[in-house]
Amino acid sequence: MPPELDPKKQRQFAVWVVRQLRDAGFIAYWAGGCVRDQLLGRTPKDYDVATNALPDQVRQIFGHRRTFAVGAAFGVITVNGPKGAGQIEVATFRSDLGYSDGRHPDRVVFSSPREDALRRDFTINGLFYDPIEDRVIDYVGGVDDIRQRIIRAIGDPYQRFAEDKLRMLRAVRFVAELQFALDPHTAAAIRNLVHQIREVSQERILMELERLFVAPGRVEGLRLFRELGFLDVLLPEFKPDTQERESVWELNLRILGALPDPDFPVAFAAVARKLVEPGELSPICKRLRMSNQVTDKIVWLVEHEEALDRAHLRPWSEVQSLLISPWIHDLLKLAETRAIQEGTHDLTGFEWCRERLQWPPEKLNPPVLLKGDDLHALGLPPGPIYREILQEVRRAQLDGLLPSREAAIEWVQRKLKSMDGVGERT
Repeated sequence: MPPELDPKKQRQFAVWVVRQLRDAGFIAYWAGGCVRDQLLGRTPKDYDVATNALPDQVRQIFGHRRTFAVGAAFGVITVNGPKGAGQIEVATFRSDLGYSDGRHPDRVVFSSPREDALRRDFTINGLFYDPIEDRVIDYVGGVDDIRQRIIRAIGDPYQRFAEDKLRMLRAVRFVAELQFALDPHTAAAIRNLVHQIREVSQERILMELERLFVAPGRVEGLRLFRELGFLDVLLPEFKPDTQERESVWELNLRILGALPDPDFPVAFAAVARKLVEPGELSPICKRLRMSNQVTDKIVWLVEHEEALDRAHLRPWSEVQSLLISPWIHDLLKLAETRAIQEGTHDLTGFEWCRERLQWPPEKLNPPVLLKGDDLHALGLPPGPIYREILQEVRRAQLDGLLPSREAAIEWVQRKLKSMDGVGERT
């Protein structure tokens, strides 16, 4: 586990890095997302510094022991901070020449602050800030766009997206995270180029989807995701192409918006329900390179999202197996939110489940009465029937029909005798 970061120490370290570069005679500013977040009144998660010092000069200033040259080919040196302060990427002002792979520049040329700003993706991310003199340096109109709450590509959006196709999806994610509007010219370029998103690796796409689906403006973000054509290209199985599926899509978005602080699997399950069968979900998740655990959780949630409705009227053996799942609280959250959005007023079953989740473990999930060894001792040859009998015994135990191990053994003996009788008659 990485050490926990202290926002105050991060900021102090970011100021110190700039001061060290300035004292050495170089230009140095905070750059990108940390400037945007500060202008929005948010605490930056991390800080980047841009400078006219060359990578070797940066390493000389901060020392080789506390710097890492992982991104030196692109002019980036990582500087390690004290405990709680994290790391800062110090990048030399640069211009990028050519993007043959649609992601990385073929070659970089070290340049000026203005040229460095012009190569970035969106105006809100193209700002610099001088923490020593407390001033914003804006070559791209980013301050006005933050005031007007607009996501706009820097310069020609077609060129920006040709350089890195993922920027198209990042635009939608920023709309959802910041609850900004998308500039019409930027949106038009995305509509025309959206199919090129297929050229981006699924891993990078998934990282954006994971943030989009849980963002504060996730509902409007997904509406935009569909309107720009991403749904057709990345999640065609979700497409609401009939009136009935359109109604399901709208209900699912209402559920998604009403979910309290969902994680990605819960949010994805909310959008997928009734649009994709549980059995069809696993290939979609694998295509998007989701982990096995995330895939299993999404499939399980969609498979059981109606299983807790009126749970208090169902046999205990049906409900108990769900209540002992590690994902039960997510299932309850999803099921209850869906019921409320559908207009269901009887939420008794969900409260009944929550009451039982307060039971001590030995009551909620008592030890099984019989195992496979017990069936073997009773003379039953191993085979698929073991699973069938043990499941029957467990259901009867949970429903109070078999109160003890002795009663379970007697029940199995009677079952085996009846099976022998059937064999003799046939």
